Amino acid sequence: MSNNDVLNIRLPMVEIFETVEGEGTRAGFPTVFVRLFGCNLRCVWCDTKYSYPPAEAEFVMSIGEIVEKVQAFHSTHLCLTGGEPLLYGERSVALIQALTSGIERLTDLHIETNGAIDLEPFLKGVHSPKVRYVMDYKLPDSGENDKMVLSNLELLRPQDELKFVIGSERDFEAAVEVLQAYSIRALPLFSPVWETMPPHKLVSLMLERGLSQVKLNMQLHKVIWDPAARGV
Repeated sequence: MSNNDVLNIRLPMVEIFETVEGEGTRAGFPTVFVRLFGCNLRCVWCDTKYSYPPAEAEFVMSIGEIVEKVQAFHSTHLCLTGGEPLLYGERSVALIQALTSGIERLTDLHIETNGAIDLEPFLKGVHSPKVRYVMDYKLPDSGENDKMVLSNLELLRPQDELKFVIGSERDFEAAVEVLQAYSIRALPLFSPVWETMPPHKLVSLMLERGLSQVKLNMQLHKVIWDPAARGV
């Protein structure tokens, strides 16, 4: 496929904006967010329901247009998110490659993926050291635990992150079991569902179990802005 063919590939979009990263190891850094439309899961506590049906894509953009839009911002960090940004297979690979090769200032491109997409084709197809995966492993309270591709757990690398959104003590125990059962090199993140798992309670559980290698993952953007706000 020629470079022009790649740049003409079109993808359904929700939004592109610049703000500070709200969570993970890059929390607080100015970051450009590229949010694709579409998701293969329906998590109970999802906070971006506007990114999948029955909502509709806000617009469609070519890869070339996405790269051009991202270039208009200043941040050296970029987050590819959704929905599920890896939903489009080879088109998603082409977008990742175009972003890393077409924007020289980028130092970090982290991809938020939901754990229900096989990462192997992306790890084989994308070789840039700038690319990292932040995999959100769905626990029982999400309603989508049975959709997880378990082989992903041992594919994650030290530069990647493994996020667990924890809504209850049942979720907490399930996350601990995953960490004990698999050889995981990625950094584990425990993120509380504030309504059902107050942060102070999650911290207490982490300390009681001696989880010194797990990072508490607070959503900074929900502290700065209204939790329902978009484009922040």
